Amino acid sequence: MALFRRRSLPADRRPLLSRDERVVAFALPVVVTNLGLWLPDRPSRVGWHEVHKAVWTGRELSVVPAEPVAELPEYTVVADAPAVTVALDDPDRVPEQVRTRVNRSIAYSEHHRLPDGRGVRVVARRVPGLNGLHWTVRYDPPGLSDPDPAVAELVAVARAGLPGPV
Repeated sequence: MALFRRRSLPADRRPLLSRDERVVAFALPVVVTNLGLWLPDRPSRVGWHEVHKAVWTGRELSVVPAEPVAELPEYTVVADAPAVTVALDDPDRVPEQVRTRVNRSIAYSEHHRLPDGRGVRVVARRVPGLNGLHWTVRYDPPGLSDPDPAVAELVAVARAGLPGPV
């Protein structure tokens, strides 16, 4: 019968969840919910649309959240926040759920080379509770001096190519 027994998250380790949020997996100190990822030493959840990169080494989960740098009318410029790396002795379904949910949030992702030689990744993400997609761009190397008309054009072309509300 142990095969069908569900682990339960200790009440004292349960983060303050929003009304529509539910726990889908955990490997303390990491808690995975339908809306995002609760990581140690962070005051709030990292939404699936805010995870720039997640890597599972077989022992450690490393998550790089995206941090807003500039809000423009059609998109948000993001940069990498510091990585959070956590050793998980018994990862259970955490790595699988992180991968699935991050991938499921991505509707569009394309890297483009700009005329000045820099690169930019244009991404459209599904956000719970948002009708449509949230568009972000991440420059490489990171940094933004002025909004780039070439990037605005790339985002406009990508938005026009996707069906449904964008």
